[in-house]
Order: sequence, then C-alpha cells, then structure tokens
Amino acid sequence: MTGLLGALLPAVPLVAGLLGLLLPPAPRRDSATGGDRARSAAVTLGVTGAAGALALAVALLFTVDGPTETSATWVDFGGLAVTLGVRLDGAAALVAVAVTAVALAVQVYSIGYLRRGPHDDVDVDHRYPPYAAQISLFTGAMLLVVVAGDLIMLLVGWEVMGLCSYLLIAHDRRLAGAPAAAMKAFLVTRVGDVGFLLGIALLGVSTGSFRIADVLAHDHSGATLTAAGLLLLAGVAGKSAQFPLHTWLPDAMAGPTPISALIHAATMVAAGVYAVARLYPLFTAAPVTLTVLGVLGAITLLLGALAATAQDDIKRVLAWSTVSQLGYMTGALAVGSPSAALFHLLTHAAFKALLFLAAGAVIHAVGTTLMSEMGGLRRSMPVTFWCTVVGLGALAGVPPLAGFWSKDGVLSVAESAALEGTGPAPSWVGWIVWIAGLIGVAVTAWYAGRLLLRAFFGAPRLPLVQPHDPPAVLRWPVLLLAVPAALLGLVGFVGAFADRLRFPTVPVAGSEDGLVHLGPGVLLPLAFLLFGAALVTLGWRRDPAADPAAALGLLRPVFARAFRLDDVQRTLVVRPVRALARAARTGDEVVVDGAVEGSGRAASGLGAGLAALHRAALPRAAAGVLAGALLIGLAAALVGVNR
Repeated sequence: MTGLLGALLPAVPLVAGLLGLLLPPAPRRDSATGGDRARSAAVTLGVTGAAGALALAVALLFTVDGPTETSATWVDFGGLAVTLGVRLDGAAALVAVAVTAVALAVQVYSIGYLRRGPHDDVDVDHRYPPYAAQISLFTGAMLLVVVAGDLIMLLVGWEVMGLCSYLLIAHDRRLAGAPAAAMKAFLVTRVGDVGFLLGIALLGVSTGSFRIADVLAHDHSGATLTAAGLLLLAGVAGKSAQFPLHTWLPDAMAGPTPISALIHAATMVAAGVYAVARLYPLFTAAPVTLTVLGVLGAITLLLGALAATAQDDIKRVLAWSTVSQLGYMTGALAVGSPSAALFHLLTHAAFKALLFLAAGAVIHAVGTTLMSEMGGLRRSMPVTFWCTVVGLGALAGVPPLAGFWSKDGVLSVAESAALEGTGPAPSWVGWIVWIAGLIGVAVTAWYAGRLLLRAFFGAPRLPLVQPHDPPAVLRWPVLLLAVPAALLGLVGFVGAFADRLRFPTVPVAGSEDGLVHLGPGVLLPLAFLLFGAALVTLGWRRDPAADPAAALGLLRPVFARAFRLDDVQRTLVVRPVRALARAARTGDEVVVDGAVEGSGRAASGLGAGLAALHRAALPRAAAGVLAGALLIGLAAALVGVNR
C-alpha cells in the first residue's frame, strides 16, 4: 500500500504538468476572458492538493522500522539494470510533505501574484497555463528525487528540476535580466550535473546495479568510492548553491517571487542536501568527501551571510541568506548528522518560503524591490510585518521559533565533532563548521535586523505610495506558512517525529545526538545572536534614516559584490571558454568549411573551364565542317563542268 502511494506521489503532478505543456492551448477567446487561466488554476491546485494528500498519507502510514522499497526492472543493459520503483523512509515522507505544502501555498499565491505587480499585463492570462504546468512538472520532479529507489530515476527528476528552473526564471522574457539569469542558472548547474552524472555512472558500473539499496549494500573499493563521492558533490554544489557554483542563485531572483519561494529557497536548492543524506553511508565510507563538503559548507555559510549584509534588493538579501543556510545543512552532513541537516532543511523550507512570499507582498505594495525606497510599512501592512518578524526570527535563530531548534542541532553536532571527534571527518572539520556557524549566527542576526528596520521602520521613503496588506489570495498562504515557521521546532520534541528523521543505516557513533535539543553550548550561539542584533539596532538608533550597512565602510562594496567572485569566474572561466569557442568557430569556418568549400569551388572552376573550352570549340568545328562541305561542293562542281 505504501509503495503504491509512493509511486503515485510523483506521478500525479508529473503527468499533469506534461499534459499541461503538451496539450494545445485553449482558444484565444477563452484566454481573453480568463477561462483558460481559471481552468489551469483549478487543475493545478487540485493536482498539488492530491499530491499533498498522498504525501501526508505516506507519512502517516510509514513505520520507522527501516526503509521500504518497491521496484521493477525497466531496462537491462547486459546485467546492468535500471529499475522503476520507490524507496521510502521517514525522512522521505516528511520532505515530501514539506515539498507539497510549499508548492500548494505557492500555487495559491501565484493566482493573485500574476495578476498584480511587475507581471501584470494584457497577456498574463495567456501565459498563466504554461506557468502553472511548469510548477506542477517541477513539483513532480522534486518528489521523484525524494522517493526514487534508483539512481537513474533520481537523475531524471534532478534534471527535470533544472529544466523547470530555467523555464520559470525566464517566465516573462520581457523583464530585464530574466533571460540571462535563466541561462546562467541553467549553465552553472549543468557544470555540476556533469559530475553528478559521472558519479552515478561510476557507482552503477562498480555495483552492477543502479538501485539505491544495491549501491548502499555493495562493498566498494576506497578509490572508486572516493572518486564517485567527489563527482556527486559537484552536482550537489551546483544544485544546492555551494561555493564555487553558488553564483547563479542570487541572479535567479529575476524570476517571479513565488518561484523564488518554491524553487530557490524551499525545494530545488535543498535537493543536493537531500541526495547526500539519501546516500550518506557511501560518504561516511569515504571521509575525504565529507572533509571537502565541510570546507565548502563553511566557506559558503560565511560567504552568503556576509554578502547579504550589503544588498539593497530585498530578494537578493533573502537569496544570499539561502546560500548561507544551505551551508549550515552541508556542514551538518560533514560532521556526521544527516538528521540535523534534514531538520534544518524542513524548518528552512517553512521560514524562507514565508519570507519570500511576504517580500512579494511588500514589493506589490510599494512597486520596488529596493529597501532604500521602502520604510515605514509597519503600520500600513501589519499582517505582512508580523509574518516577516516570525520569518526573520526563525532565520536568525530566535527562541522558540523553528530556526532556533534546527540551527542549534547543527551547531551542537559541530561542537561535538570539534571537541570530542565524534564525526566521520577529521575533528578540524568540526572546528571550522562550528566557528563558521557561530559567526554566521551573529551576521544573520545583523542582516535580518537590517532588513526589518529598512523595510518596516523609520519614515516612508516613497510618500506618494499608499501601501496596504495584500488581498486574501496573497495573504493566506503567508499566514499559513507562518505557523510551521514558528512552531515546527517544537514538534522536534515529539519522539515519533525525531525517529522519522533518523537514518538507522548510518554507522556513525553519536552522529545523531545533536538532533533538536538544547546542546551544552547553546548560550554561546545566543550570545552571538544578541551581539549581531545589538550592533544593527544601536547603529540604527543613532541615525534611523541611514542604512546600517554604511557601518561596513570599505567592506560594503566588497560584500555587495560577493567578493567579486562573479568577476573571477568571468575572467577565469567565461572569457576563456568564449575565446575557445570563437577559436573553434573560426577554425571550423576557415579550415573545415574552407577546405570543403574550396574543393567545391575548385571543382566548379574546373567544370566551368571545360565548359568554356567546349563552348569555344563548337563554333570552330562547325565552321570547319561548313568550309569543308563548301570545298567538296566546289570540287564536285568543277569536275562536272570538265566532263
């Protein structure tokens, strides 16, 4: 029963999304009256709601005794089989519930969002059906990644998500920067996906099967496992925006705000974290991979947090915050706790989706994404203000909100790995994750406080704008997401919930001890939290009209440009690749095409010359024949006269 429900879980939104994209659109007159839009909205909401009900049923029916798997062979390449099936455990069930819940909230929000704000135009009803179908397709692809029992099927969902991300970022191609941002996201993530594909191929060839159960049970050689793990981490770095493949995520904010909430905060960017947790025994058997992951996670954590301190665009602040929080998740994996990583994944999905949708409400109210043009929204938008307070509090780790418990879980296991050496990676990895995490707590409190003060406090900086809370279709998804953002951490005390996040196959002693509890060093993170909040508050009190980021001085442009890593990539990668492409094109046009076209021109010239010779010879031959005939005729006439 559970296996059937698990198979239907990705199939329902996938089929609906494909049909929505492949079937011919409704007549133009229906689009003009909104009929096409209404039908698409009804179908999409129904499909997403059905997927949510299936996910909830799987979560309720699933037992915690261990993973369950249902599979059937699809293709067999000489003994190397690709199977169709699902692999379910408690973590998969909970992540599926989170994905469908956020997707449903985003679908409802989108109904009102695409009618208002920067995407509002006479053609919006005609563009809504493919938008809704792409969200359904994306939801199904993410659910396929969650429940897939075969690495090839996981890869299919992984790549379909990338395609949907590209399509949805560029939903309105007339918006400045949207097509370029979509292409950048597609290409940067594809760089990592090449490694992900090669890692899966290496595991399948060495195991003789792509089934996850077979791969986990196989006794891999050390070198093969390390190579496969590092290749998989390339895909994780691309999908989950880890250094150095993180640069696409902030630019992806050019897409619609609901897409930022769904794909680039709550689901797709978490797929890499989930994939590592899914295959965690492989990584613990190759500790080098977790060492690399820990270093990348610590760098990403600090890089994203510092970059968020100097952004003026409210969506880019939240985007860099997402990069930083993903660093916490990968850090937890590196020090030995997939449970802490997945618990932070779940709480982050709730409070970051909440923050993006609340930011969308603010953007619609004031008509800009720039915080320098906001201010004073606390009284005119009270519902949005309090929901944003909940989201930012959870992001910063304010107790008792959800982010406090999940972030404490990450810092607790990092502390244990550093001080007691409990993790699978060397203890120094625990040290860098712990120290980076503590600094990240203070910096997060600083930029979260700055966002709240700049957008909602002080004097309005656009006096002609009359902002107000959004209508019900935009307001209710925000209110409903505020509930798990506030309370999800408290559910961690329920034993059944914690058990569902455990991985009984992970052979790491003490790796699960840091799950959602008050660790012995909890006072230290709280001190860092209060320190960061105090810094921004005191600075704002001195001059409420000033931007607290001015206190960064010469570091402000460095942080605003994210240490100019985009420029570094452009210099070291983009320009050389373009130069190589131009050289290849020139070589192809001059050498290859030149040789082919030159031989053609030579043959044509030879033919033309022969034709010219023939054209010149024919008149002379005809004249000779005529002259000869005349001579013969004259000779015959003379002979006749003489007779």
